[in-house]
Amino acid sequence: MSEAVREALRGQRIETPSWAYANSGTRFKVFAQAGVPRTPEEKLADAAVVHRLTGVAPTVALHIPWDRVDDYGKLAGYARDLGIRIGAINSNVFQDDDYKLGSVTNPDPAVRRKATDHLLECVDVMDATGSRDLKLWFSDGTNYPGQDDIRARQDRLAEALGEVYRRLGPDQRMLLEYKLFEPAFYTTDVPDWGTAYAHCVELGPKATVCIDTGHHAPGTNIEFIVAFLLRAGRLGAFDFNSRFYADDDLMVGAADPFQLFRIMHEIVAAGALGAEAGIAFMLDQCHNIEPKIPAIIRSVLNVQEATAKALLVDAKALADAQRAGDVLGANAVLMDAFATDVRPLLAELRAEQGLDPDPLAAYRASGYAEKIVAERVGGEQAGWGA
Repeated sequence: MSEAVREALRGQRIETPSWAYANSGTRFKVFAQAGVPRTPEEKLADAAVVHRLTGVAPTVALHIPWDRVDDYGKLAGYARDLGIRIGAINSNVFQDDDYKLGSVTNPDPAVRRKATDHLLECVDVMDATGSRDLKLWFSDGTNYPGQDDIRARQDRLAEALGEVYRRLGPDQRMLLEYKLFEPAFYTTDVPDWGTAYAHCVELGPKATVCIDTGHHAPGTNIEFIVAFLLRAGRLGAFDFNSRFYADDDLMVGAADPFQLFRIMHEIVAAGALGAEAGIAFMLDQCHNIEPKIPAIIRSVLNVQEATAKALLVDAKALADAQRAGDVLGANAVLMDAFATDVRPLLAELRAEQGLDPDPLAAYRASGYAEKIVAERVGGEQAGWGA
């Protein structure tokens, strides 16, 4: 095993989402779990446990208003005291009655103003927490032909994005996420990577695309999108999860670990794994029936394993086979790496860093689950508001 591979794995960073630690559910029911956080501070405490056990999850994304507090600087300081930092700031312009017909693309200028002001508020939160990334996802769209002017909605979107872009600081950037459909079913205003990419190009270099691995039509070749955006210098982040049908938000790698490997192979082949490449590797998942913290740890481990396999691809042998037109040989190089059991390697690396080789076993033995169930009694459990 080359030292370069080991060093790349030691330097990997995976951001966890605050909302994944809280109660969540389906469109029909939010399933409460004992011991889930009641405050943003308790979400950070859980995130710190994940980082302490895995060693690769030093940042946690916030969602406004789900994580709204009076003093964001104080919250950022609390995170630092726990050994973690605030990561991306996620906006929410989809859970207010005013947004029934859209937020920044709404035909009502007063609603558009309200939505844009919220996005600007999120930049204020970035200033206070030291966050680099503003992540934007819009549920905006229409349900029926003729409901609204499709082109005018793109103009409204561009206007709002432009105003927010101009508010960004010199070291801040915008991550524009897309989603094929839902909750709008006839048109979605940012339905695909091409739409997001076009708006980012129009905005400028601080606007990049966020790929949510669950936001595509079945059969979509996500690694092609990754390769294209890497080539264009516009891949800013991932929202990792796993899906069977549409945006299931399951643990990353649960449905198709080979897809996750193929995605990470494109990242590694482009030399874009390190922090200097600027890609934020983030989880975006809701753990409805499984315990929250172990599910997040498992997801982090899944990304690590896919990355380790991608790093083991024999790049020279692959390139030689590709140049020779050796279809089976080239495919075999990838399959050999994917078939490698990298768990012993990752366990060894953790031990070298003073971590337990088995983070899930360490969590079960820590007593933390029992502790938070006993202590987090009373108050109102946090959740994403469904």
